Amino acid sequence: MNHTVILFDDYGIESQNLHTSLILSGYDYPVVVIEDDGFLPPEVSSVYDHYLGDYSNAAGSTGKPRYFNQIEVPDYWEISGDNRSGKIHDMNHCRGYIYYIEPHNKRLVKRVDWIDEKGIVRSSDHYNQYGYLFARTYYNKNGKRVVKTYFSASGKDVITENYTTGDIMLEDNGVLHVFRSKTEIVLKLFRDKGWDGYRVLYNSLSTPFFVSERLPDNGMQDILFWQEGPRPDVPGNMKIILEGRATRTKKIMVQKKRSYSQFVKLGVSEEIISPLGYVYPFLKTNGHVPEVLICTNSDQIEQLEFIVKNLPQVRFHVAAITEMSSKLLKMADYENVRLYPAAKEKKIDKLFELCDIYLDINHANEIVNAVSEAFLNNQLIFAFSNTVHNRDYVAPEHIFNPDETELLIREIAACIENFEMMEDHLYLQQQFAMAVEIYDFL
Repeated sequence: MNHTVILFDDYGIESQNLHTSLILSGYDYPVVVIEDDGFLPPEVSSVYDHYLGDYSNAAGSTGKPRYFNQIEVPDYWEISGDNRSGKIHDMNHCRGYIYYIEPHNKRLVKRVDWIDEKGIVRSSDHYNQYGYLFARTYYNKNGKRVVKTYFSASGKDVITENYTTGDIMLEDNGVLHVFRSKTEIVLKLFRDKGWDGYRVLYNSLSTPFFVSERLPDNGMQDILFWQEGPRPDVPGNMKIILEGRATRTKKIMVQKKRSYSQFVKLGVSEEIISPLGYVYPFLKTNGHVPEVLICTNSDQIEQLEFIVKNLPQVRFHVAAITEMSSKLLKMADYENVRLYPAAKEKKIDKLFELCDIYLDINHANEIVNAVSEAFLNNQLIFAFSNTVHNRDYVAPEHIFNPDETELLIREIAACIENFEMMEDHLYLQQQFAMAVEIYDFL
C-alpha cells in the first residue's frame, strides 16, 4: 500500500532494522520518530521537525556535529575530555559535563549538562548533527526535570514540554496550541501532513499504539511490529489487539524468535501474531579464514589467554577505542595476537571485514555495536554466558559457560577446519536472528 506511514518511538537498532528491511523489500514509506536525539538520518524525520524547520543552514549551525572543545564557554573556563566524556571547569570548580553521541571516541557532542555548586544538574543543552543547540532542558534544585524547550532553525522557542503537567505547547504560524500528551501532537502532525487516512506501521505499545487507536477507522489495518524480548505475560495493550478491540490494528508481527515462542506457549492466537524477521544488509560472505576479532574497552576478557594458547593456528585481533592497560598489552607477547589500542573507525571496519569469527567475551560494556556489526559481517559469533552482550544475534548453541572453555575451543577449531560445519553454524546463527529474504517480508 502506498498510503502508509511508519511511526517509531525512537530510532534505535530495532527500528533501524525494520526500516532497512522495508527499504530492501521495496517499500519506501515516510518514517516519523517521536523521540529525536538530534542525529536522525536524512530519510527519517521527527514529529517536531515539521514545526522547527531545517537546521542545516541555520545561523548557529556548524554544518556538522560539534567537537567537544567547540562548546561555547566564558573566557578562561577550560574544556577537557577523553574518549568517554568531557568536562568544563572554572578554575577548580566543575561547571559541566559533556556527553558524546556514539561512537564516543569521535568526541562529538550530544548533550552538555550544566551543574550548580552542589553538583546538581540545573540545565542540559542538546546539540544535533548540525552542531545546532536545538533544545534545552531545565531542572529544579533537586535535579528533577521540569521543562524542555525546543528552538526552531530561526532561533525561536517553538515547542515546550512541561514534565510536571505533561502538557506540550506548540506555536505554529502564530497560533499557540496546547496538547495534553505526545499522542495529541502526533495526531496534529498526521492531520497537517494528510496522513490521518494512512495505514500505520509501528513498533511500540505506548504513544504509537495510542495514535493508531485515535486515528479514524479506515480499514487500512495497521500493523504492530513487536521487537521486545520474551516476557512471562501478554502486555495489557496487546490484549486489546488480540481480543479484537483495537480500532485499526489487526495483525502483530513478532520479530524475535524467543518472543514468538513465548507467545505461543502463552496461548496467543497464531491468526493474529506471526513471526517475521529482518532482511539484513549483510556486508560480506564468510571466507572461513582463521582470523578472530574481539572489541573491548576493558582488559577483563574472559579466558583470553587460555583460548589464545590453545588455538595457535588462529590469529586474534583485539581492538579498543581507548588506550589499553599494561595487562592487555602483554598479550602481544603471543605470536598469534594483534592489538589495536585507540583504534580508529576505519581500522575497526577493516577488522570486521578481515575476520570471520567474533568472540563476545569481554566484560564491561559493548563498544561499536560489535555483536550486531559482527553479525552483519557474517562472522560466526561465540560468547560466554557471563559476557554475552546481545543475545538476539548469538545462537544459544554458541553461548558457553566459562567452565566450558575447552568445548568452545574445540568448536572454533572444528569450524575453521570443516567448511560445511562453519556454514551450518552460520545458517543456525542467521535462523536464530530470524534473517529472511526480500520475498518473505510482508
